[in-house]
Amino acid sequence: MIHIASLQMEDEDKLYAFESNNRNYFEKFVPSRGDDYYQKDYFRDRLKELLKEQADKQSYFYLIKDTNGEILGRINLTDIDYSLKSGFLGYRVGEAYTGKGVAGQALELLKKEAKMLKLKEIKAQTTADNIASQKVLKKRGFEEISREETTYEGKHLTFVYYQADL
Repeated sequence: MIHIASLQMEDEDKLYAFESNNRNYFEKFVPSRGDDYYQKDYFRDRLKELLKEQADKQSYFYLIKDTNGEILGRINLTDIDYSLKSGFLGYRVGEAYTGKGVAGQALELLKKEAKMLKLKEIKAQTTADNIASQKVLKKRGFEEISREETTYEGKHLTFVYYQADL
């Protein structure tokens, strides 16, 4: 059983530990956030920026938690365009919780939140080699709309873009 909870400043220490403990795992699938991100002061400042963005209703950031309050992952709606009734999905699940349906359950909960915000569509992207993420998106009603080849920090990447109507 999981739930999603809005990001709060009180989550700082647990979130920092979650991100630090899963850094190597996440960087297998997505470009690194950089060494600065894992410096406590920088992390705190970035968290404050996210909370301001959330307060301004530009984005909504949630933590995926179990019944004990343990952080299993993160899921977000960002770049919200209220005129188009659209938002952009982002999520990450800790290595210890993959393959257990956490991402799919959290995505269903986020879709309910998006509907309450009166959004009509959610867009998402993943890398072509992140098969697990692609499966989650497809199983939850997302359709592939395009692909983009790029080079990031000298590494060739293919991004796959998705969209789901609510």
